[in-house]
Amino acid sequence: MADKPLIQRSFGLTDDAYRDLKGSALACTVTNLSLMIPFVVTVAAFGCILDALTGRPLDANALWWLCGAGAVGLVAVFLAARHDYRKTYLSAYTQSERVRLDLADHLRKLPMSFFNRRGVSDVAESIMGDVTGLESMLSSTLPQLIAGCASTVIVCALLALFDWRLALCVVVTLPLAFGIVLGGRARERRLFERQNAARLEALAQVQEYVESIKDIRACRMVGPAAKGLAGALEALKRIAFKVELAVDVSVSSANTVLRAGIGLVVFAGVHLLTGGALSFTTLLMFLLIVSRVYGPIVSIAPQLPNLLNLSTKTARIQAVMAEPESTGRKEAAVESHRIEFDRVTFGYGERPVLREVSFTAEEGQVTALVGLSGSGKSTCAKLAARFWDPQEGAVRAGGADIRGFSEESWLSHMAIVFQDVVLFDDTVAENIRIGRADATDEEVREAARAAHCLEFVERLPQGFDTPLGENGAALSGGERQRLSIARALLKDAPVVLLDEATSALDPENETLVQEAIGALARGKTVLVIAHRLRTVAGAHKIVVLDAGAVAEQGTHDELLAAKGLYARLWSLQQQSLGWSL
Repeated sequence: MADKPLIQRSFGLTDDAYRDLKGSALACTVTNLSLMIPFVVTVAAFGCILDALTGRPLDANALWWLCGAGAVGLVAVFLAARHDYRKTYLSAYTQSERVRLDLADHLRKLPMSFFNRRGVSDVAESIMGDVTGLESMLSSTLPQLIAGCASTVIVCALLALFDWRLALCVVVTLPLAFGIVLGGRARERRLFERQNAARLEALAQVQEYVESIKDIRACRMVGPAAKGLAGALEALKRIAFKVELAVDVSVSSANTVLRAGIGLVVFAGVHLLTGGALSFTTLLMFLLIVSRVYGPIVSIAPQLPNLLNLSTKTARIQAVMAEPESTGRKEAAVESHRIEFDRVTFGYGERPVLREVSFTAEEGQVTALVGLSGSGKSTCAKLAARFWDPQEGAVRAGGADIRGFSEESWLSHMAIVFQDVVLFDDTVAENIRIGRADATDEEVREAARAAHCLEFVERLPQGFDTPLGENGAALSGGERQRLSIARALLKDAPVVLLDEATSALDPENETLVQEAIGALARGKTVLVIAHRLRTVAGAHKIVVLDAGAVAEQGTHDELLAAKGLYARLWSLQQQSLGWSL
């Protein structure tokens, strides 16, 4: 970017966006100049009338020509304004759409560690709030500012042909006004950064409050639970007042200095007129035009501080786009789907989760991961899916380190059912079809039947065409989980990851779904996570994790005979089966 123009570097514009900006500024300049036509016609008409009042004959033909010129001017203003709209607003909206899509596509390729560092509200603010600021700048501020300055200079250059002294009075206040705005930039930048931080904190508090509303109401914690939200909103209000005050002082001062040009023209014009160095018609022309020439700049002056401080928003957008994508570009073309963990160490930030974990999930077999909560079972599954990469050691598939594969290529080999099911605000059929986008309606129905979804889908108002609402709000936990299993059945991938896939099912449906999972797992590499040990007692291999390390591994019978952690957990769960109130 070092060799790019200053404006392009300052606002982080792409080459296409900068080219569109130049076109928009040119279109706005043409519009501003076309708006001068009525004033020129008015001045000429006044000249004809004044000539008649001084005893000269009225030139009626000239007045008719001026009327025609005025009509042509109106058409020119309309055409220029329409072209201005197309070049400015449409290109700005198109650019903001492109930036949002680029951000969303880039986020999809980032490692999950990025989302550990940046909250959901922070990322959403980059996509919506920051890009909205960029959109506003490209549509309503920057082109008009460039055009206002350019048209003012052009008009002053033309006015200088009549009297350079009055033209100088018109243009001299322009740099002074911009100097005032630039002078307050440093303080306003600090205030804008504080306001942006306060906005992000308020967004995070609002999100947390809404997501926790059921617990807040259930525990009657409205007062205490709202303290964080109230404090964040109060802080946002205070900094907003400070920003508005600083901006208003800067803009008001700049407008006052800018409009002082009108006073300068009046003072200098009257002085020159009384001294015989200027005609009344010329002074009248200057007075009419100077009252209009500052209009485009004055109209956008309140946006100037936002424009000058937009760098905080563009810097955030650029920071996200500069985040390195996940490594690995190779196609995941493996001879077998044997998954091997080789001395894998991993942690979330400073917190270690796995320490030198080694085990193998053989192709065509079921490998179960069990252990106490927090022992690292789900983390192993996510490492196998390459949502994260190990900090030490390697995860291999068919002998190849999966870090060399592109994420999309590797995930095409996997069908995943996690404990936390995510459903989209779409129909039942489309939520299942996520497993395989080109699946027919009959294949979707068959996957739903195998996952025992038909019993509740057919009760829905529109069957498979029923919208599910946000994250499947209309369904129970068990129904949502069965839809997730239907996705995996439809995908029919060679590697299956199951993270507590039957945890939300009643005993009857758990048995039915386990049969479906048995069919899904046949001949595939299956890595299953379970807390209820009886559900994995028939696995080919059981890996027992304890505090992020492999404590033992073997078959169910071998682990019971070893009388280790697995045997103790099994005994405790068997005892709990007889518990009752």
